[in-house]
Amino acid sequence: MPLPSRTDPATGLAAGVTYAVLAFLAWGLMPAYWKLIAQVPSLQLVAHRVVWSVLVTVALVLWFGRGAELLATLRSPRRMGLLVLTALLVSGNWLIFIWAVLNGHVLEASLGYFINPLLNVLLGVLLLKEGLRPWQALAVAVAALGVANLGWQLHALPWIALSLALTFGSYGLLRKLAPIEPLVGLTAETLVLLPLAGAFLLYADGRGEGVFLHGGTAQDLLIVGAGLITALPLLWFANAAKRLRLSTLGLLQYLAPSCQMALAVLAYGEPFTPAHAVTFGCIWCALGLYSFDAQRARSG
Repeated sequence: MPLPSRTDPATGLAAGVTYAVLAFLAWGLMPAYWKLIAQVPSLQLVAHRVVWSVLVTVALVLWFGRGAELLATLRSPRRMGLLVLTALLVSGNWLIFIWAVLNGHVLEASLGYFINPLLNVLLGVLLLKEGLRPWQALAVAVAALGVANLGWQLHALPWIALSLALTFGSYGLLRKLAPIEPLVGLTAETLVLLPLAGAFLLYADGRGEGVFLHGGTAQDLLIVGAGLITALPLLWFANAAKRLRLSTLGLLQYLAPSCQMALAVLAYGEPFTPAHAVTFGCIWCALGLYSFDAQRARSG
């Protein structure tokens, strides 16, 4: 079915919102998918995610006629140097997230993705020498206060949230330095990781620890489906980004961690303590300040 024409603003907006909601809901509900195969070790899940993502993304690249663009990217030493780094960052992000889900830390994982937009502002200031407006500085300070509160109350740094935010924030920063179409970039990243992932799965199978083809048809199908749930939300996101203003996309992105938080508390019974309430309150306040400043800057 052809995509809606971008020359029709109303149709393009509706399609953009639909694609964005699909992408963010898929990312938000992803913990439920990993819970279905909680018996599979985290490292093996990440390795399978790489292997099956390669098949899906290569097929999509060929379907959308981006084969030449992919080959040009693979032949560019500068682009591939950056993509090796982004591949390591995104695979680390996947591993931390999957481990967190399988070990009952979905709530803290959602906190990481709430923090991420504010961390992007901070990375821009520290590494790209971007200016920090007063309201942005206040937003970052309030968010930092919220994270410090949780660490103080729990007597430990919320390392899962911070690691997810740092890996994904750094991933976004590097991808900004190497502007590559999302599908082509993901395909190249997974191709970089494929030899390592394949070797690890063969090693695990050789030790009798492999799970694929050893746990029943339902489990095997869910493992193969890891490729689809990796590639499709990214494709939906890319289509949304073409049709929506960044401000609209920025507000819709909070669907993902909101769904993750709801799953953690309502479905998986993770405790939502007063310390969590204060921290999430600080983060939401910071996001409100950040959104207010962004709107103010655009209208000014």
